[in-house]
Amino acid sequence: MKLHELKPSEGSRGNRNRVGRGIGSGNGKTSGRGHKGQNARSGGGVRPGFEGGQNPLARRLPKRGFTNPTRVEYAVVNLDALNRFEEGTEVTPELLLETGVISKLKDGVKVLGNGKLETKLTVKAHKFSGSAKEAIEAAGGNAEVM
Repeated sequence: MKLHELKPSEGSRGNRNRVGRGIGSGNGKTSGRGHKGQNARSGGGVRPGFEGGQNPLARRLPKRGFTNPTRVEYAVVNLDALNRFEEGTEVTPELLLETGVISKLKDGVKVLGNGKLETKLTVKAHKFSGSAKEAIEAAGGNAEVM
């Protein structure tokens, strides 16, 4: 098979139906819209979600939940992601953002204890899990809360 031999599969591409082009086309006069009524008019039809006057689903269902306006959301970093830094580096949220470990600084950075830390680092973050703090100190580094 060559590029110039490619064709769409049989029946996948039909001709466009041109409505309102005379009686012989089968879609002349009313152009397949029938006689009168909301859908026969230009701009006719109902808005999305309209159910013919019946109370729509969006209004039948109860409102649920609560959004906490003071929620604090942390950018999460696991220990194994910190192995990319050289021995003795001071790891700050700005450095994490720069190196692409986190994609966005949210309300702070939290270091979690997933993985194994092999280098001695000074890690500055807004929060540490207990296991992360232990692992950083066990590797000879220190964890500083900002």
